[in-house]
Amino acid sequence: MKTIRLTEKLRKEMEKVLDDERLDHTMGVAYTAASLSFVHGCDLQKALIAGMLHDCAKNIPDDKKIRLCEKHGIEISTAEQHAPSLLHAKLGAFLAEEQYGVKDEEVLDAIRYHTTGRPKMTLLEKIIFVADYIEPNRKVLPHMEELRSQAFTDLDGCVLRILQYTLQYLKEKAKVQDPMTRMTYEYYRRRAARQKKNNG
Repeated sequence: MKTIRLTEKLRKEMEKVLDDERLDHTMGVAYTAASLSFVHGCDLQKALIAGMLHDCAKNIPDDKKIRLCEKHGIEISTAEQHAPSLLHAKLGAFLAEEQYGVKDEEVLDAIRYHTTGRPKMTLLEKIIFVADYIEPNRKVLPHMEELRSQAFTDLDGCVLRILQYTLQYLKEKAKVQDPMTRMTYEYYRRRAARQKKNNG
């Protein structure tokens, strides 16, 4: 399917399940992911599909998220039990496959890990993770312009900084922290330290 037609088809599907604010965010992520895919050599169509569907479960009420995960055997972690909104990523991956026909595991993983990240992310996973944070509809934070620039020149460095800022924000706001976010941060922090030492 032609890329523009596919994007329009997915937009119409998302209009049915997302509120206006979340739809604007979704379009921002999709087009930011597409831009990053051009620069970093990622598959454009995969980036658009993952971007369009990454939040497809976001507007499902939390109690229904839990019921759907239990019904379909999707594991619910302790952090997700305390903050069910976190389930939208893995539930979104399930819906992307079952409801929207996505069979590409790389795309499904990009949706599944777009909130927490994970160690050893693929290029597509990193692009969706970063695009979700920097897309133009996001609230402009003090460091946002630097991150938006860095995303196009140093994707791994941008991933690390986003993880750092996310953990800092969750701590300051006393919000539930998914252990995977910390694990991902430690992985990329150690990786950056090794690269610095090797280049040293």
